Amino acid sequence: MKAMILAAGLGNRMRPLTLTTPKPLLTVADKPLIVWHLDALKKAGVTDIIINTAWLGHKLHEALGDGSAYGVNIFWSDEDEPLETAGGIQKALPLLGSEPFLLVNGDIWLDYDFQPLAQTNLDQQLAHLVLVANPPQHPNGDFAFTRNGDTELIQATGDERYTFAGVSVLAPQLFASLPAGKAALAPLLRQAIAAGQVTGEYFDGAWVDVGTPERLADLDQALRRGQC
Repeated sequence: MKAMILAAGLGNRMRPLTLTTPKPLLTVADKPLIVWHLDALKKAGVTDIIINTAWLGHKLHEALGDGSAYGVNIFWSDEDEPLETAGGIQKALPLLGSEPFLLVNGDIWLDYDFQPLAQTNLDQQLAHLVLVANPPQHPNGDFAFTRNGDTELIQATGDERYTFAGVSVLAPQLFASLPAGKAALAPLLRQAIAAGQVTGEYFDGAWVDVGTPERLADLDQALRRGQC
C-alpha cells in the first residue's frame, strides 16, 4: 500500500513559526513532525510515500529529497496554491494509483503502528477512518460508531462521538466525480458515510493535533520526559 502525507497547508494557527518553516518540518524532540511519520511508515513496510506541498514547499523538498535518507521513496505533488485536503488528493491520484492508499495528516503526532492499517481490505467500502478521544479543543468530536454484524461502521451522528485522527485508508473511487481544484474531504466522507461505505477503528494511544505553538511546545516537553 502507498501512503500520502498531507503537507500543503499554510499553518496559519502556528504563526510566527510557520512564516519561515512549513508546519510538517517543525520539530518535537529534535525530529520534524513529518519524519516521525516517515519512520513509522517505513517500520510498517510502507515505503512509497506521496507528499503534497504548497506553502514553502521547496523547504520540504530540500529537507527530505527523494526519501532515501529515511529508507523510503518520496514522490512529490506540488500545488501552486493549497487545494485543501480532497483537492490535493485528487491532484495526486496519478501518483497514488488505482488501489486504496493510507492517508496521514502532516500536522499530527501519534504513537501508532501503521502495519495493520496498511493491510486493511476496504472490499466494497470507500474509506476506513481512525478515531480518537476528543481533545479539549474539539470536545464534540466528529463521528460515531455503529455495528453492522462484525463490521464497525462510521456514522455522522450518535450519543458517543469521537474525533477523526487524520489517519485513514481511502479508495481512489471516493474522488471519482471530484473536479480539479480546491475541495474539502469532509463532504466526500459524509456522503460515503450516509451510504454506509465507511468503516472505522478506535485508537486509544498517544495522539496530538499539533495545531498551535503551545501544543507543539507541550508535545516536545512530553516526549523529552518520556510521557508519550
